[in-house]
Amino acid sequence: MRRETQLIAALTILCALRLLAGELLPLSSDEAYYWLWSRHLAAGYYDHPPAIAFVIRAGTLLFGDTPFGLRVGGILLSFAASWFIWRTAAILLRSEKAGALACLLFNLTLMAAVETMAATPDAPSIAASAALVWTLAKVAETKDGRWWLAAGLAAGLGLLSKYSALFLGAGTLVWLIASPPMRRWLTSFWPYLGGAAALAIFSPNLWWNAGHDWATFVFQFGRLGGEHFTLRYLAEFLGAQIVLASPFILVLGVLGLSAASRRDERRALIAAILWPCIIYFTWHSLHDRVQGNWPCFLYPLLAVAAADAMLRPDWTGWRAPLARWSARLAVPVAAVLLLAGYAQALIGVVPFGRKDPLARLLAVGLPEVTAKVEKLRVATGAAAILTTDYATTGWFAFYAPSEAPVVDIGEDYRWPDAPPPAVKLLERPALYVTEMRRDRHDLIAAHFGEVTEIARIDRERAGVPIAHYVVYRVGSLKGSPPGRMP
Repeated sequence: MRRETQLIAALTILCALRLLAGELLPLSSDEAYYWLWSRHLAAGYYDHPPAIAFVIRAGTLLFGDTPFGLRVGGILLSFAASWFIWRTAAILLRSEKAGALACLLFNLTLMAAVETMAATPDAPSIAASAALVWTLAKVAETKDGRWWLAAGLAAGLGLLSKYSALFLGAGTLVWLIASPPMRRWLTSFWPYLGGAAALAIFSPNLWWNAGHDWATFVFQFGRLGGEHFTLRYLAEFLGAQIVLASPFILVLGVLGLSAASRRDERRALIAAILWPCIIYFTWHSLHDRVQGNWPCFLYPLLAVAAADAMLRPDWTGWRAPLARWSARLAVPVAAVLLLAGYAQALIGVVPFGRKDPLARLLAVGLPEVTAKVEKLRVATGAAAILTTDYATTGWFAFYAPSEAPVVDIGEDYRWPDAPPPAVKLLERPALYVTEMRRDRHDLIAAHFGEVTEIARIDRERAGVPIAHYVVYRVGSLKGSPPGRMP
């Protein structure tokens, strides 16, 4: 069997696993949160730009309000991203073999497996990033300025996914300035037309933010400030990337990045995009936490750099054995880590008990909790479910067996376009449901005269408690009805 056929077979298996996991795994709280966004489509939201809401809406229109329906759009985007990565590596490294290898390495990373399967903004962000670097590779290959318009389209869609696409724009500018063969484009109108196209595509989100006190910008760019200097978060950031990329793919990516030359405009693109982001995330981690998924949009080019290092025959000195052993171990080690991740998420092969991070992240045991709450709701005559955090709001809205409305009181600022509850609804009895560690019955008591605990319910996996919920009966509304109905 030819090597290319083997690579395609491996990619097919990985894609099938992603589809299977997308069908079988329960939702994370963030996925349920973004699903609620998709029920009220808008040009922007509190946490992020709107792309993920439209992706989820498209999937649920085809497959219903199911975990697969929520995720299928992102999974299909991951297939598109894989194609873009294949073509980008084939162009930048001048090798179809490198293209196939880069595509495989990308799909073997835990980052790609998780962030392109989960219905979160990272899925369209990664796809847009992969599309953008492909269009830039076409600029370098063809010298045709019209590809800048395609780059602008990809950049605009990236900004509608996550604002981290701004880093890609900065990297593109570095590429134009630092690589001598690319400087001629600075005197051409084509890159500026591409920038105008990106701004035009992004403008609906700007308009939405202007009408909502720049909520998303305040939330996202408020993270740029740092606290005091510390090495704690740097170690955490590096450790997360070692796991999410897998150790030897990350080593190969760093080696490939170190070998990029600014005089080769194709390989210079890899360095120009990656280095500014690496510098920023490193600086940020010296002052504050960098979430492991934040660099996900860099993984398409990281896979290209890793493929470059894996296929280079000219390593010398200490890098030669490092590259050789990393090339041998990258695929099998990444495959083992990926399969272990799927197995733990699906069946919990390692009995972590209540500390199982995947079980806590996903809605494992949540349907049983909502069923018990529904029995309490019927028995007490409650008309609505009250919540005070977005995780409980999203999960109960998705998994509750009835159509009883869910009213978010504690974090209603997250739903600026959702309607407030009617007075008649909250004049009737309601249930307040919360995870015990997030209990805010004092906030509920500020709006209702009666707040009485009536039950405690455990969310379990195989009989082991994962989280503890408490249920209050609420009544006697005081004043106007609080909250939103997302």
